[in-house]
Amino acid sequence: MKDSLTPDRAADAQACAPRPAGRALVDALRGHGVDRVFCVPGESYLEVLDALYDAPEIELIVTKHEGAAADMAEADGKLTGRPGICMVTRGPGATHASIGVHIAQQDSTPMLMFVGQIARGHVGREAFQEVDYQAMFGSLAKWVVEINDADRIPEIMARAFHTAMSGRPGPVVISLPEDMLLDACHTPDCPALPLAPAAVAPDTLAHITDALAAAQRPIVFIGGPDWSETARQDLATFLERWNLPASCAFRRQDVLDNRNPHYAGHMSLGMNPALARRIRESDLILAIGTRLGDVMTDGYTLLEPPRLAQKLIHIHADAAELNRVFQADLAVQARAAEAVAALASATPPARLPWGDWTRSARADHEAYSIPPALPAGHEGVDMAFVIKHLSQTLPDDAVLANGAGNYSVWLHRFYEYRAGRTQLAPTCGAMGYGLPAAVATALRDKSRSVVCLAGDGCFLMYPQELATAAEYGASLVVIVVDNGMYGTIRMHQERRHPGRVSGTRLQGPDYAALARSFGAHAERVTRSEDFPAAFARAREAGGLALLELRVDPRQITPTMRLAD
Repeated sequence: MKDSLTPDRAADAQACAPRPAGRALVDALRGHGVDRVFCVPGESYLEVLDALYDAPEIELIVTKHEGAAADMAEADGKLTGRPGICMVTRGPGATHASIGVHIAQQDSTPMLMFVGQIARGHVGREAFQEVDYQAMFGSLAKWVVEINDADRIPEIMARAFHTAMSGRPGPVVISLPEDMLLDACHTPDCPALPLAPAAVAPDTLAHITDALAAAQRPIVFIGGPDWSETARQDLATFLERWNLPASCAFRRQDVLDNRNPHYAGHMSLGMNPALARRIRESDLILAIGTRLGDVMTDGYTLLEPPRLAQKLIHIHADAAELNRVFQADLAVQARAAEAVAALASATPPARLPWGDWTRSARADHEAYSIPPALPAGHEGVDMAFVIKHLSQTLPDDAVLANGAGNYSVWLHRFYEYRAGRTQLAPTCGAMGYGLPAAVATALRDKSRSVVCLAGDGCFLMYPQELATAAEYGASLVVIVVDNGMYGTIRMHQERRHPGRVSGTRLQGPDYAALARSFGAHAERVTRSEDFPAAFARAREAGGLALLELRVDPRQITPTMRLAD
């Protein structure tokens, strides 16, 4: 067997026929297994678009806004575990798409965004649509690079895929000067090479299990990206064998089947107060795959850095994340998949003293999942009823996508996520994400049920993506929760400046009529009891459907009204 330094390989490299730079880039996409690209076209990367014409195996999805293209690529990365691909033009296109880069960075999602760029000889003159992408994306992306030499395309593309997927996954931004794309590439493709995962060392596993065996009130935090079905099963096995309670990080509720008796709820906005108390009372925290961010620690008050009162074992794929904020008693660099595989194989002690602790954690979660009684004078659709109905009627593998807004508190509290890769929600709190993410999901797997939930303000960020859904035959149901205001901001406004409503009212269109203009089935629902039949009609209609729910604007969370 010959290695990569043999004369034959060198001869192959020298014999590589020149090809246009745009084709070399598309060849690299093909070689790295890309089958879909989301874009808004631009003259700055016409050569790439032309090369894609000859690559029918790569589907080109043309969205109506660059922000939506980036959101779709990010969602595709979440679903597949492979980098989602986005292409946008220079200047305004890149700035529009920056939101998707930010989401991918905070959500640890592999993503590649290609940006057209001005000609190399014009740099520094403030040419038409000129932007320094290193300066713009340097703190948002995992890596930012400009390809100034066409012969380096295969090399840089290989590094970009590796960077996006290794360690803590994230976004890579690749700038393409338009004149560079007119050059010839003489370099052969670099093959896609898998990165062998690092296993948890036996002595490290022994340290973890010894710490667990010595605990009285342990709790497991789970989260982070790319949990395969095997990893989810290993996690469930580990929790069952050791009889441990587990809590999911913010918007990572699909990591563990919420019906599992070891699932104790989510560390999120609207966290169960009983869960927060339990975390404070715990004596050992085993965090697997997740960062310990401000949302899941309630602004670093539930857990205060740098040292915890509890013993902390933190397992994360990226060494830079370990001991970054919280100093762990044991920091382990490993992917969640390898960590739970090792933990699932570990034998627990004969006697585990925390049986009542785990049972009561589950009981607290189940009690919190029961919708509270509606207050006197409540008007419109009850969102708790809606979410419970979705949970009871949708198949286990249905995907629910949402953006940001108080409406999502009902979703996260009352929906039972049963299967992996079924929760698409931005941990960075980006409005507008739900519809593009749902469209990307519906195009990725046309056999799955897909539901987008969006507040009226959230939906109005990218309503034009109904056109993308209709054009490419995406089948999904959009639920617009209409309360006529930016509800989250209105809530904070009422707390700090009661009675002084400024900038938070929202005058929207007739959402059902808007959806019908795109050929969708659409209805308006004003009473809770009418929702089940309306939702059934929306699903039976096939294709694109939208339900506008009129809700009580005074009911700002499941348990709080504005007057409170």
